Amino acid sequence: MKCFLGYYMMVSGLCVLLLSCNTQSSWNEKTKQVLHNIVLDEATWAMEQKPVTVTSSYCERSVGGIHDFYSEGDYWWPNPANPEGAYIRRDGETNPDNFVDHRLAMIRFSKIVGALSSAYLVTDDEKYVQQAFSHIKAWFTDAETMMNPNLLYAQAIKGITTGRGIGIIDTIHLMEVAQGIYRMQNASCVDAEELAAVKNWFAQYLRWLTTHKNGVDEMNAKNNHGTCWVMQVASFAKLTGNKELLELCRTRYKNILLPDQMADNGSFPKELDRTKPYGYSLFNLDAMAAICQILSVPEDNLWNYTTIKGQNIRKGVDFMYPYTGDKSGWPYPHDIMYWDNWPVAQPAFVFAAIAYGDQSYFDLWKNLSHTTDVAEVERNLPIRNPLIWIED
Repeated sequence: MKCFLGYYMMVSGLCVLLLSCNTQSSWNEKTKQVLHNIVLDEATWAMEQKPVTVTSSYCERSVGGIHDFYSEGDYWWPNPANPEGAYIRRDGETNPDNFVDHRLAMIRFSKIVGALSSAYLVTDDEKYVQQAFSHIKAWFTDAETMMNPNLLYAQAIKGITTGRGIGIIDTIHLMEVAQGIYRMQNASCVDAEELAAVKNWFAQYLRWLTTHKNGVDEMNAKNNHGTCWVMQVASFAKLTGNKELLELCRTRYKNILLPDQMADNGSFPKELDRTKPYGYSLFNLDAMAAICQILSVPEDNLWNYTTIKGQNIRKGVDFMYPYTGDKSGWPYPHDIMYWDNWPVAQPAFVFAAIAYGDQSYFDLWKNLSHTTDVAEVERNLPIRNPLIWIED
């Protein structure tokens, strides 16, 4: 009788597992159907692009070299009382004269690799992999054009600092590069030594992110910056196979991010306090959902994790859901800039749809715009290619 019961339980468990896998595959297929033509159109554009890295432009205000990423804080402006002196902060108001060429080049790089790796998954055509690696080599291994694996000079402020930990958020746009590499790495055209060198670049950057004062400062940030540190480190650790950092990120999500950032109703009070509460709320939700998507494993599914106080990612999705479908009911102040440009197809909703088998989340995501030419939206949308993040 015990043997029969054990056999029955084993078969039942297998049936549940197979049903779960079939359900997952069904949602993945639906996502592919929505994105198929968009992916191929973007890949057609990406196939025509030449590499543009940090060495393609330089700002005289940077104290770094030509291989160093440099950017300036978005919300910092000349002081009318002292135009030549230190800049002053105007939260939420982007200064169009600040240097952001390197960030724009990195966003372009992310879009190219994201599009090409997505097209490879759709078509199995290695021409997309070959094109992607021409850009990947330029950024990470070509001695003449590569970027140094640190962010010492990101989001500098004239007269105040040559670079800040807060600037580390700029490399959220390397996430889809890392994930694209992860999904393409087994293609027959990928050179093993080149792949190892690229992974070594990310390993060096991870070491900097987790040991340098700027990295530690960003890790301990109390708002979306702390979320994005975990999101980035998780993404890069996945590519490099760093299990210790993957576990660190799971622990920070469960013990720090959710408990410290989410209110009982699923909102993020620190984002609601900003001058762009709507955009920042979507951004932090996307980052939290990305963490769940990257780090969840069968034995530790973050989509199902709930804190002692009752916070979980589904509460966050449900809080933003009605305002993403129709933001006219948004009960908080409107964003000081770019109010009309949000939302787009926020990845949190397609990831949540797959995780929970929820058609309403999926329909919301499906019916939103999947493309944008607004630079501010692109800056705050590190995941544009959901296909490379979902695996059968």
